[in-house]
Amino acid sequence: MADLEAVLADVSYLMAMEKSKCTPAARASKKIVLPDPSVRSVTHKHLIKKNEVNFDKIFNQMLGYLLFKDFCETVAEEPIPQLSFYEEIKAYEKLECPEERRKLAREIYDNFIMKELLAHAHEYSKDAVAHVQKYLMKNEVPVNLFEPYIEEIFNHLRGDPFKKFLESDKYTRFCQWKNLELNIQLTMNDFSVHRIIGRGGFGEVYGCRKADTGKMYAMKCLDKKRIKMKQGETLALNERIMLSLVSTGVDCPFIVCMTYAFHTPDKLCFILDLMNGGDLHYHLSQHGVFNEPEMKFYAAEVILGLEHMHRRYIVYRDLKPANILLDENGHVRISDLGLACDFSKKKPHASVGTHGYMAPEVLSKATPYDSSADWFSFGCMLYKLLKGHSPFRQHKTKDKHEIDRMTLTMVGKVELPETFSRELQSLLEGLLQRDIDKRLGCRGGGADELKEHPFFSGIDWQQVYLQKYTPPLIPPKGEVNAADAFDIGSFDEEDTKGIKLTDADQDLYKNFPLVISERWQAEVADTVFETINNEADKLENKRKAKQKLRFDTDEKESDCILHGYIKKLGGPFASAWQTRYAKLYPNRLELHPESTTNKPELVFLDQVEEVAADYQHVKGEQCIVVRTRDAKIVLTNPDEIGLKEWALSLRSAHKCSMELLGNMARKAGKIYGTEREAAIPPTQRSTNGN
Repeated sequence: MADLEAVLADVSYLMAMEKSKCTPAARASKKIVLPDPSVRSVTHKHLIKKNEVNFDKIFNQMLGYLLFKDFCETVAEEPIPQLSFYEEIKAYEKLECPEERRKLAREIYDNFIMKELLAHAHEYSKDAVAHVQKYLMKNEVPVNLFEPYIEEIFNHLRGDPFKKFLESDKYTRFCQWKNLELNIQLTMNDFSVHRIIGRGGFGEVYGCRKADTGKMYAMKCLDKKRIKMKQGETLALNERIMLSLVSTGVDCPFIVCMTYAFHTPDKLCFILDLMNGGDLHYHLSQHGVFNEPEMKFYAAEVILGLEHMHRRYIVYRDLKPANILLDENGHVRISDLGLACDFSKKKPHASVGTHGYMAPEVLSKATPYDSSADWFSFGCMLYKLLKGHSPFRQHKTKDKHEIDRMTLTMVGKVELPETFSRELQSLLEGLLQRDIDKRLGCRGGGADELKEHPFFSGIDWQQVYLQKYTPPLIPPKGEVNAADAFDIGSFDEEDTKGIKLTDADQDLYKNFPLVISERWQAEVADTVFETINNEADKLENKRKAKQKLRFDTDEKESDCILHGYIKKLGGPFASAWQTRYAKLYPNRLELHPESTTNKPELVFLDQVEEVAADYQHVKGEQCIVVRTRDAKIVLTNPDEIGLKEWALSLRSAHKCSMELLGNMARKAGKIYGTEREAAIPPTQRSTNGN
């Protein structure tokens, strides 16, 4: 029975993998619904405060770029050839073959430079033209041939095209997507969880599929009770910080990165890149030891992964074959940053890692270290791939103290087999140096010292980064390259039966949720972006005429501060939430009902006594409470960004209204000679009168 369940788990997982490769509509089991276009007002206001409404910030976001491109190609009244020029340059830069670059360079020069020069319409500098002509005349085509043009193209796009983009429906659509992103609050219901694929000290790793895009991920779930029992709170929170550091910014194809983090009442969940090709430890057991060319492939990719971490001042501290995972094509990534730490401000000195891979300075307690520890571990790992065991773990000993003793005493004395090439021997001797200053990678050049080592001569590191070299081992297709689900096992819940999670425990994780913006946008762009946009366009076109008649959603020429849908507590006994289209002006708040026949409710700000400084909890919602002389108005918004902007704008408008009334009272006092009386509080006037 257990065997049957294991087979069914594998089948379910493999079917999910296949489904993730289908068309976007087939991938998703849950549909993304964009917020109403009226969120443009609050989202635009929010982005302005974050200094994100500028060309560079929007153009460098995947969805911003796609929508700006769509605007240039389909909406702009005049052609914008600069964007096509930019895209051709980018296509040129990605080409690997010099002959292909030479052909495309000529086409770009003829279509975007020479043609405009002949027509006296070339708006770029003479220096940019001269730079390109200089290389083409010598028949040279470096990757950066057109680089001087990039900034000049951007300078043009930053002007009138971007200004008109901000006034267009394409920017409204960008605000809709951005609002959706800023309000992501994930739960387990957003994922279909499949078979277990691994287990660690605090929890398990599962294969899962994101419901609204169909993308496959690995879900690492840490048990909060187990974390508390082992006093691992700092480690768990540190892993989330390390993952966010390596996953943000320039993408690294050689580290298992994170896209989301969220938590439930009993779990911490990391949503990570799915690597379904098994790990190098597993393949060592199946394939046997690797030869030098095979090991060189894995070494080169791991070097780039370590370089990515070290540039961010992160020391990994747990490099070993079991933590090097293969994707379905055979390329590798470094996984599990549970022991990684930031050394930018203070060097670590804890003895952590796996015995047989820890550097001498890590084993020497109270000795500070940095990325040096990783290069020693790297040497140990390469030896293991070639010989099947660590250089300091002889005769399959499992005695940790003996392994550590040998690491401390044998460093610099490791006998390398004569079968190793001279270049390989030199590499390993350099990596396994006890003296950090003499160790390869620690002499001031970092990863470049390894890249320039004779063992890696002939390696094109750009080709390594682009994953163009053929992997020595391709994981079998249609198989789950991991131990059986029942062999992996699960934790005994009896271990944590007496552990209770308190409010203080949960409070530790209040800032745990995270969405890595660029990775979420890439996921959407690769899967459902086009489909969702087409559906939203159809829906909005149907509503547009009606909505324009009722609400001037642009409010371009008016003094409207903020507008959009909001909910107001109303009905009999103020017991139900009613949807209103709200418009905030300097002197009033208008609340338009959904029915076009009813007049809007007007709240004049001079009659408002207070806009509560903090949210109040009403009927299960976070609410803004506005008190007038005659009533209490309760407003809410399911959009967290929208609620925040409405609260800030209402308080600001009310404050300005009160200041204006005060100024008017003082001016009236000066004109009519009642300044002194106007300045006397009403409670004191009767006393003075008596």
